[in-house]
Amino acid sequence: MTELISRAELQQLIEDQAVVVVDALPRAYYDRDHLPGAINLVESDVDALAGELLPDKDAAIVTYCSNAACGNSQAVANRLERLGYTNVRKYRDGIQDWVEAGNPTERTHAA
Repeated sequence: MTELISRAELQQLIEDQAVVVVDALPRAYYDRDHLPGAINLVESDVDALAGELLPDKDAAIVTYCSNAACGNSQAVANRLERLGYTNVRKYRDGIQDWVEAGNPTERTHAA
């Protein structure tokens, strides 16, 4: 099982620009609301896109999805670990917890 990360730890890593945050929700959800600086990567695209989006297999990576009941973040973390990524953690409580704590989010603006 992937190591978990707390909201406070993740906030600090984002502030320090020391993490790649991966939103494991479908694109429509990502476009509407995501953690600051997060990239969108769903399980079905990991094998094809991970090498391009995440070239450093030793970089700190945190996956998340909607909340603790959502399995997407674990599914993406599992695939990344199978591909040889060595520093993958999961923010289990997801964007729901992040927003409820009053933290900022970003949205993708349509062209």
